[in-house]
Amino acid sequence: MPVNFRCRSNSNRSDRPPRLIGIAAMLLPAALLAAACTSAGPDPAPGDSADAADIEQFRTQSLDFGSCQGYGTALADQIFAVIDRTECARLTVPLDYGDPIGDTAQLAATRLPARGEAIGSLIVNPGGPGGSGALQAVASAEGLKGTDIVDSFDIVGFDPRGVGASTPAIDCLSDEQSDQDGIVFPMAANQGEWTADDTETLVDQCISRTGSEALLANVGTRDVARDMDILRSVLGDEQLTYLGQSYGTRLGAVYAEMFPDRVRAMVLDGALDPALGTTERRLTQYAGFQRAFDLMAASCAQSPDCVLGTDPAESTARFHAIMRPLIDAAIVTDSGRPVTYNIAVGAVIAALYQEASWPQVLAGIAEVEQGRGEILLALNDTFAERGADGVWSNYLEANFAINCIDEQRRTPEQEENLRAGVYEAAPFMDPGVGVSGARDGCESWPAENDLTYPYATDVEGLPNSLTISITGDPTTPYQGGVSLADTLGGSLLTVEGEQHTIAMSGTSECVNAIVTAYLTDLRTPEQGSSCTLG
Repeated sequence: MPVNFRCRSNSNRSDRPPRLIGIAAMLLPAALLAAACTSAGPDPAPGDSADAADIEQFRTQSLDFGSCQGYGTALADQIFAVIDRTECARLTVPLDYGDPIGDTAQLAATRLPARGEAIGSLIVNPGGPGGSGALQAVASAEGLKGTDIVDSFDIVGFDPRGVGASTPAIDCLSDEQSDQDGIVFPMAANQGEWTADDTETLVDQCISRTGSEALLANVGTRDVARDMDILRSVLGDEQLTYLGQSYGTRLGAVYAEMFPDRVRAMVLDGALDPALGTTERRLTQYAGFQRAFDLMAASCAQSPDCVLGTDPAESTARFHAIMRPLIDAAIVTDSGRPVTYNIAVGAVIAALYQEASWPQVLAGIAEVEQGRGEILLALNDTFAERGADGVWSNYLEANFAINCIDEQRRTPEQEENLRAGVYEAAPFMDPGVGVSGARDGCESWPAENDLTYPYATDVEGLPNSLTISITGDPTTPYQGGVSLADTLGGSLLTVEGEQHTIAMSGTSECVNAIVTAYLTDLRTPEQGSSCTLG
């Protein structure tokens, strides 16, 4: 079995099992860093113009993992306090790789040390973009508990640049604004009209509140991949062992494209299709949400008191009748916060990610019919990571900013065509007011997009990867995983079921066994291998 020879930190380790909390299901990313002694791997990457000597100072930095007290966001601090093996540190990276001797960013990182002799580090990313890798490391250690993975790897997560507890952090809206309007950006909204002045004002506010225009110009996936390579090097790993979910599959694929010889193993779960441009991919995603909505409605229809009715063919019309009045008159909850059409439908979409959430979202729809919005507001808060103290994470703000660098830009006419396509692919989302005023919120962003489509093509020298794709995944449809596995020339594991991502949840012994064999022994499943959820 290939082994990554690596440096070791002198941090104290605890072999006591962590106390259980309900964290494994959270999509929460975090960042981790280990102490390094020597640089690992050549620099720069092929095609990277950064000066190797200037980058080397970041590869040879020392990171001392220690206490996580007061280290991250409020949510992270609560979780770190419960999972007592968690160690925290900060990694310094260039803010602009085109100017590596200029300003820097500090990435929040977490580590849960291996319970046995470590092969190396397993770096994890939960997706988003904008998810906290620091928290995902903790969730992964819980979800993978009982497998050889937690015995054989230090599980490491990092908050990507601009995200979570990393600094500087992306900030576009105050907590008060978010409470009143929800975090709804033009390109992600289900309904509403915007002007060029609106999008310019939004970007100006992001620049002002973030305090760094340079960060907003350099938060794309290619820069995060460079950061991850510095992290790999500082951890002392000659090659990267990685598990990425959802958007994290894009990060993994882009890393593989940029640094193919530095990959040891790569699990890509819930894949974004690298062959599809922004418009095509979004339409396939919304078609997946419509499929999930239809399945939920059909399941609900078996009950005589189903809020969507007993005829699944009429469920979309029933949904419209309940939700569309919110366009003209939002529901005001007991807390004084409004539930608008965008907030309510956004909460429904968030709940469609997992079949287990269907009962809760159906209860929320029934509540709206009765003139209340507490359930859907709570679902929206959970998805957007709003704490009980009223403090919002920057998850959705970071998602917006990173996509402004990664995604293809669109004219107002193209954006209106996209919105019309979304309503056609997912008619349950159609507010019935047309598409006028749809707008790409990134049109005034202080940098051009940095990712070309298709990406990760014709990669040479990459070892066998493992892509996992769920047949009923509503947001990263199954075919995207087939496409990514084919693009990278890797193995595909098909999982029969209805949910988004599976590898770090610990809910499937079949998936656990295959992922464990691959990560520890580099054994990939036979062609045509599959698992079944449930």
